[in-house]
Parts: sequence; structure tokens; C-alpha cells
Amino acid sequence: MLCLRNRLFPLLRATSLLPSPVHCPACGLFSTSTSTSTAILPAPFSLEDYLIASCGLAPAQACDVSKKAFRNLSRESSKEISRSRLLSASNPDAIIALLAGAGLSRADIVAAVSADPLLLRASVKNIAPRLVALRDRVGLSTPQIAGFLLVGSLALRKGDVVPKLEFFISFYGSFEQVLVAAKKCKGLLTASLERVIKPNIALFRQWGVGEIARLCLEKPWVLTFNRERVKEVLLLAEELGVPTTSRMFRHAVAAVADISKDKVAAKLEFFKRTLCCSESEVLIAVSKMPKILGLSDENIGRKIEFLINEAAMEPQYIVERPVLLSYSLEKRLVPRHYVLKVLQEKGLLNSNMSFYTLSVIGEETFKSKFIDCHKDSVPGLAHAFAADRAGIVPSRV
Repeated sequence: MLCLRNRLFPLLRATSLLPSPVHCPACGLFSTSTSTSTAILPAPFSLEDYLIASCGLAPAQACDVSKKAFRNLSRESSKEISRSRLLSASNPDAIIALLAGAGLSRADIVAAVSADPLLLRASVKNIAPRLVALRDRVGLSTPQIAGFLLVGSLALRKGDVVPKLEFFISFYGSFEQVLVAAKKCKGLLTASLERVIKPNIALFRQWGVGEIARLCLEKPWVLTFNRERVKEVLLLAEELGVPTTSRMFRHAVAAVADISKDKVAAKLEFFKRTLCCSESEVLIAVSKMPKILGLSDENIGRKIEFLINEAAMEPQYIVERPVLLSYSLEKRLVPRHYVLKVLQEKGLLNSNMSFYTLSVIGEETFKSKFIDCHKDSVPGLAHAFAADRAGIVPSRV
């Protein structure tokens, strides 16, 4: 623990001793040249050229990263002092030296800078103790710190991220799970714990939502919603007819978290029209498999067409088994239907075998019971199944 601190803080004192700024062609981002004097002046600083020379980025990648820096800079409320830190190589050099002193490899540093180029303009005096805290207080290893910088650099730049990390590690169960959530929701680590995150979790608990951490791992942005939006989501999930005490309520909340009430109504109407059923029947289907609300009309329509025309299912049968609509048409339904037809044609499967039964079986079990055990009697079946999953019309076996 003391080792990292001893390596980082001397770098703060050495910042003023870093090499003079790199002079790059006067065509880059964040240029400072305004003088029309005939005196010979240093070429204005180019972030793009700096990324190539100091970070080893390819020109195309450096161009993309510098554009990203410009976009992010325009979105963030930047004080002139922080903006000026990208007008020369001094601050970027100091940040890179700081990260190297923390034990990050060159590849780690390049990845971190590419993910958040504005890290190069961060205050070294602020970032150094925060890096130390990630190891000393949170207990992160160097590889974990490198991973964190890919998703949490903005939070690190904005303030002490340790309290949030400690909370989320406890909430999600591990640091790795926190990274998964943070990758899905960039605002997760910058949202206020006391004003936003904790009140939303309390509201979920008040409504009886089960496995809140799993919900918020699947849809972490719900933690950053304002309180009124969270209430709207919970009410909408309840209106689907899913009891709040049911384990499916969490899935219902996840299903409506990204769509408005009007879109939910339109989706229910689409189901009624395409499956020729009543609203009560649709609500029962949705309560069994809420995730189908998040599928596009085109996606659902193609599945219904296949199940009716190819698998010879009645609309009512599909309504009563909505899980069928949650499966991938290309990766699951079509390939498994192909296997069913082949085995039935060869007399290796009872003609009364339900396609629904084959559809709901887990992948490994399906392969074991319906493909691997027939590798001698139906050579090429496994290859044909794999080809069908890949979207290639399989040769007849």
C-alpha cells in the first residue's frame, strides 16, 4: 500500500521538471497560436500529434480520439484552467507519468486515454491521491485500476470516487460486476449516492421488487432515473398485471424501464392484432414473459409468421406460450425446427414430438439429446445445425 503512495507523490513534485511540450504541426486540436509576429514561435500544440508521438496511436485512431476529446470538452463545463491543460504537452506528460508510476503498463495507459482523452487534462494533484485511494481504501489491484479507468475515469476526474465504489461493490457483490454495470451506464459512477442512487433503491424495496441488484445489473440506468421516473416505471409494470410480490415483477420493471406508457399500449395492441386475441389474454402472456415488450414489431412479426406457417402452431397456442417469442429466430427456432424435421423424416423422433418442447430445452441438453446421440445414424447433422445457426442454408442430411 505504501509502495504506491511512495511512487505517486514524488511525481507531483516532479511535474514541473517534466520535458518541455512537444511541438507539433499547427493544424491540430487545442492550438494556441494567435500571434502574427514575425518572431519564430513554437508550433502550436496538437493533441492528435501528441497521441501519435507519446502514446503510439495510429494516425486514424489518434484523429478519432482527439475528436472525441473535443466533443467531450464541449459537453463538460470546463474552466479555463482545465482547458489550458491541453494547450501544451506538460499536463498530458504529467498524467502519463503518474499512471506509469501507479504501475499501469503502456497498453493500459493508451487504453485509458483512448477511453477518456480528457484524462490528459486532469489535475495531477487531484488524480494522484485518488489513485492511491483506489488501492489503499478500496483494495484494487493494478489490473483492476486499469480496468476501472476504462469506465470510471470521468468519475475519478470529478471527485473522490471511493465511497461510490465501496457502495456499489457491496450492492452488486463484486468489483467485476460494478464494471459490468458501469460499462452499460456511463452516468452510474457520477450520479449522487445520497440524492439519487440510494433513494431509488429504497423505492424499489418499498414496492417489493425482488433481486434489485440483478435488475440494476441488467438495466443499471434505472438507478440514475429521477424519483418520478422510477415511480412511473413501477406503476407501468404493475399495470401489466404482474403482482409486485411475484418474481416476474423484476422482469416487468426491466421490460418497461426503457419505453413509455404509449409505446407499451401500442405493443399490446400489436399483439392483439397479430395473434387475434383479447387484451386480457395479451396481459396474461406479457405477465409470463415481460421481455417480449422490448422486442420490435418486425422481430415479433417474423417469429409469429414462422411459428404459424412453418411450425404449424395456432395463434392461441403461441399466446399461451409467450416464451417462444423471446427466443432468437435465427439462432434457436429455425435451427431446432430443422433438426426436428430431419429426425422425424428419418423415423428417429416420434412424430408427435412437440416443437415447443424442443424449443425450451437448454442448449447443451438439446445438443446432447437430439444431435450428438445421432452422429452415427445422421452424419452431418451437427454441421447442418451449426450452419443453420450461422444463417447458412444447410445441405440436406
